[in-house]
Amino acid sequence: MQTIFELQQIIETAITKVDYPQHPAKLYEPIRYIMRFGGKRIRPVLLLLSSELFNKDITIALEAALAIETFHNFTLVHDDIMDNAPLRRGKETVHVKWGVNNAILSGDVMMVEANKHLTNLDSAVLKDALQCFNTTAQGVCEGQQLDMEFEDRDDVSIAEYINMIRLKTAVLVGGSMRLGAIVGGASTEDSGLLYQFGENFGIAFQLQDDILDVYGDPAKFGKQVGGDIISNKQTFLLLKLKEVATAQDIALLDTERNNMDHTAKIDQVTRLYNKYKIRELAAVQMDQYLETAFSALDNISVSGPGKTEIENLAKSLINREH
Repeated sequence: MQTIFELQQIIETAITKVDYPQHPAKLYEPIRYIMRFGGKRIRPVLLLLSSELFNKDITIALEAALAIETFHNFTLVHDDIMDNAPLRRGKETVHVKWGVNNAILSGDVMMVEANKHLTNLDSAVLKDALQCFNTTAQGVCEGQQLDMEFEDRDDVSIAEYINMIRLKTAVLVGGSMRLGAIVGGASTEDSGLLYQFGENFGIAFQLQDDILDVYGDPAKFGKQVGGDIISNKQTFLLLKLKEVATAQDIALLDTERNNMDHTAKIDQVTRLYNKYKIRELAAVQMDQYLETAFSALDNISVSGPGKTEIENLAKSLINREH
């Protein structure tokens, strides 16, 4: 069985071998650019691990892994446009480097390329694989739409927020694992259990991200700590604070919305989080989703080191601030 590092290297090699057309250059060069940014390649790695649980020949799932990674990067191109983000992993975003119109069109072609990868799968699994992929892709787009709508609302509930991160983040993790299981020849029950694991883990991962945005070590977290506070972003921590705080402290929170002294704003909001033990409440919620995820993994009918590898990878990602 392959290690996580070996799987990452297999995926990187496969990405470099994808033969995009040379012309029009402004259509395909942005795709090469973002696809070779690097990163942990977590979604395709989880896909390959899921396939390997049922078929030791991971090459049968490589095209599916490329499809998932291409789709994921397509969403990043379009998300960066919507967020007007100048940088991605320390490099210029596609729309900054090539212009918004080129970035939109290159992103569209990436969706086409993802489907082209899927058509290379064995015909015996192709229908189920396409259905899984399309359901996953649609869910991610729904999640992004909800995230944008939440920016203009002050009445978002925690249940709505959980559903949004489920769609925007967790569905792609679960879909990747279900897709890998389908390609590997898993039963409907086992592929469903892997989806349950991935979806619940994905929600836990995003809740941990919310926590780290406030309490993480910036050198290890890889983002500006307090960024969500500065931008007044709806997170589990903020919504929970609004749910449990006194009217006086909610009023204090409201006065901080337009505070241009970012350091003072972060300090004040963090003080409120500490007062109501919001970090601990978020951790409890995160642990509940993790427990559900690992329970689903335990119930998969196969045994062996593959399940342990998935569990270890998940734990390392959750504990990524250490």
